[in-house]
Amino acid sequence: MSAIAKYFHFDQLGTSFKTEVVAGFTTFVAMSYILFLNPTVLGAAGMDKGAVFTATAIACAVATIFMGLVARYPIAIGPGLGINAFFAYSVVVGMGVSWQTAMAGILIAAIIFLLLTLFKIREKIIDAIPHDLKTAIAAGIGLFIAFIGLHNAGLIVANPSTMVGIGNLTSAKTLLAIFGIVITLVLLAVRVPAAIFFGMVITALAGILTGQIDLPSKIVTTAPSLAPTAGASLQHLGDINTFQLWVVVLTFLIVVFFDTAGTLIGLAEQANLLENGKMPRIGRALMADAVGMTTGALLGTSPTSAYVESSSGIAVGGRSGFTSVITGCLFFASLLFSPLLTVVTSQVTAPALVVVGILMAKNLQKINWDDIAIASPAFLIVIGMPLTYSISDGIALGFIVYPITMVATKRAKDVNWLMYLLAIIFIFFLYATHS
Repeated sequence: MSAIAKYFHFDQLGTSFKTEVVAGFTTFVAMSYILFLNPTVLGAAGMDKGAVFTATAIACAVATIFMGLVARYPIAIGPGLGINAFFAYSVVVGMGVSWQTAMAGILIAAIIFLLLTLFKIREKIIDAIPHDLKTAIAAGIGLFIAFIGLHNAGLIVANPSTMVGIGNLTSAKTLLAIFGIVITLVLLAVRVPAAIFFGMVITALAGILTGQIDLPSKIVTTAPSLAPTAGASLQHLGDINTFQLWVVVLTFLIVVFFDTAGTLIGLAEQANLLENGKMPRIGRALMADAVGMTTGALLGTSPTSAYVESSSGIAVGGRSGFTSVITGCLFFASLLFSPLLTVVTSQVTAPALVVVGILMAKNLQKINWDDIAIASPAFLIVIGMPLTYSISDGIALGFIVYPITMVATKRAKDVNWLMYLLAIIFIFFLYATHS
């Protein structure tokens, strides 16, 4: 264990082997739903659900372990929500593109990702983002995941009259989630170590005892074959030969780029791992994302990105890459123990997301609200993420406004030229994806 502690700098980071293991388990439990949700979403595109399950688990494991061992951050990687729906419903179903061709588009985007990372272009873009906007991204992610948690809990639902409204408070599943939120907040308030993790365990046990969560029929099973999806992207690279498909490739690229960049910044801020407003070893962290996306495209799953659910592991004390190594190993183990994951329902993970959102909201105090030129784009980022249900769209709103307000206050020279370029790119991005 001493070698592990030395390699991952436990002493410098103020963590321990036990804390990192608990954090790794917590992150895995919080994001394990993707193993079941992703096959359902991509299944709508005609992909084999079993193969997608296996591809998703392997892509998560490979990228997350890479993140832990090479970048040494407590951040997990998996197929991104939203972009998987774009793949299935917009590209395949809506545009009539075969899933094999769409997967080839992901592979091309992944290769571009690798090149941008190797030449440190992604790193330069992230370094160009002002600290206030980085802080806003962290706070916005907090509100975003809290909104997801409240929705998963059934507390916030769609309402045709008011857009959103409160859900059915007499529903047994909603009551289970409310119980989980309350018990987790109590554990956190009295400073119980790993409160979020124990909150999820207690909620799962309560769900089993009340009959809201079914016990798995078996424990061990064989991982589904990758044969139906593996290699399809390579075989259909030649299909990417129209302007429409290249727009799809660029959309994959932009969404994942800024989803990952925003999440990395937000999580590093939460873990107090930023140095002078910059993220050390960010090139390695971005490479982990590129590795995940490439692996997923080759095996048969949608684009990967850094997961906001990593914040739950950070919240229980995870500070080093060993947290990610544990999470990644659990994804490998899930290939054989997938039946056990059925107890991790949305009601179990919802309390963790809500509580982590509360913890991340503290970043709001770090924004210079007295400077309207900074406060305006920061606010749009913070409020834009939950209201558009997209990290990249929220970032787009703030990044477009930032150079405008800075120019208006005669501080054009204080804006990095990359921020002007990003504003132009995001204008076209929003037009292309939402017109």
